[in-house]
Amino acid sequence: MKWLARAMAVGLMMALGVAMASPKVLKKVPPEFPAEAARKGINAGSVKAKLTIGPDGAVTDVEILEAEPKRVFDKASIEALKGWKFEGTGQKETLEIKLVYRNED
Repeated sequence: MKWLARAMAVGLMMALGVAMASPKVLKKVPPEFPAEAARKGINAGSVKAKLTIGPDGAVTDVEILEAEPKRVFDKASIEALKGWKFEGTGQKETLEIKLVYRNED
């Protein structure tokens, strides 16, 4: 189905807390453009999320900080970001990511 085009995700990474190098991304899972958004004629949007990364590099929590339009892309963003994997540092870290959605169909 064409309207289920994958979203283009642009990661805007900013480390929170003590300014250290951002964790290295080992695996990115691109979010899917929600079918409901396409049916409603919504062709673009963005989500800013805060990731909690465990000592092993797995994403343990995703919190939506901002979304435009509100609540349209939240679920797709959370599902995708929970599949991301970072290089483990041996300690818990947080990171902010911005995903930008565009329906290319």
